[in-house]
Amino acid sequence: MLNLHNAEFIRSAVKESDFPADDLPQVVFAGKSNVGKSSVINKLLGRRNFARVSAQPGKTVHINYFMIDRKMYLVDLPGYGYARVSKAEQKRWGELMEEYFDLGLLTLGIQIVDIRHAPTRDDVTMAEWFRASGKPWVIIANKLDKIKKSQTENNLAVIRQTLLLPEEVPVIPFSAEKGMGRDEVLSLIFDHIGKDDPA
Repeated sequence: MLNLHNAEFIRSAVKESDFPADDLPQVVFAGKSNVGKSSVINKLLGRRNFARVSAQPGKTVHINYFMIDRKMYLVDLPGYGYARVSKAEQKRWGELMEEYFDLGLLTLGIQIVDIRHAPTRDDVTMAEWFRASGKPWVIIANKLDKIKKSQTENNLAVIRQTLLLPEEVPVIPFSAEKGMGRDEVLSLIFDHIGKDDPA
């Protein structure tokens, strides 16, 4: 079993040579700049300020690597879809994503979307990256605490439809605020790194 509290920041990667070259599983988190990605990561790890919550979303283009219990990497992709980012930054983001995905390093992809709204064009593009990787991926529909229970089913259906999700991709309603969905996501992570863990 993983000790989630044994988590450390390893490095920020800005180019291919920065990516760790060992065989540890890599669980990759992606999401729009304002979707609460850092809060989701913090909630999963049970830490308050582990993944820094940025006051200026979309300002940096790098991939943050955290090591969990020396058994897996939690890989935090740069937030996307931030309106004020320059074309040059968008291009750098695209090139970095391409380098990362081309290497086939990913064990499990976790894409975070906002359960209150239909996914954006950028969300659809990110889903295409995960689909093309051929690796398993999961959608976390964050901010569950911000909608009425009666809206949940319909909103999840809209997400599935908009992202053109294959049946095997789960969509998990989640609240970084209240912790709903946390156990389900952790159990999926443990399943996938268990499959790929040589130990």
